[in-house]
Amino acid sequence: MVDYAALAEFRHALRKFLVFSERKAEELGLTAQQHQALLAIRGAPTEKATIGYLADQLIIKPHSASGLVERLEVSGLVTRSPSETDRRQSLIELTAQAGKLLEQLSATHQEELLRLRPMFTALLTRIE
Repeated sequence: MVDYAALAEFRHALRKFLVFSERKAEELGLTAQQHQALLAIRGAPTEKATIGYLADQLIIKPHSASGLVERLEVSGLVTRSPSETDRRQSLIELTAQAGKLLEQLSATHQEELLRLRPMFTALLTRIE
């Protein structure tokens, strides 16, 4: 039997976390999408932070990912360099400035997730 109340509560809790995340990013001068992009780049396996990888991680079209990277580059948050294995691709790397911003955001997010863990666990148990 489907527990609609638990599913609704879970979606509400996820949305509250996303709003928290958006606000924390905005406090540091980033959009939610820029924060997500920096996190995806930092979390990418070696030699994988490309426009295609970023588009896949953010679930956006490659030309949108390219525009996002251009804006991050202008802001001094990422750099691009040609891939040594495929010259058609550029590898995207975080700058020191982006690393500091991401470190702040990630610490805050980790604390919030740990705070919310009991609630998420209880909701997931109800859904099972």
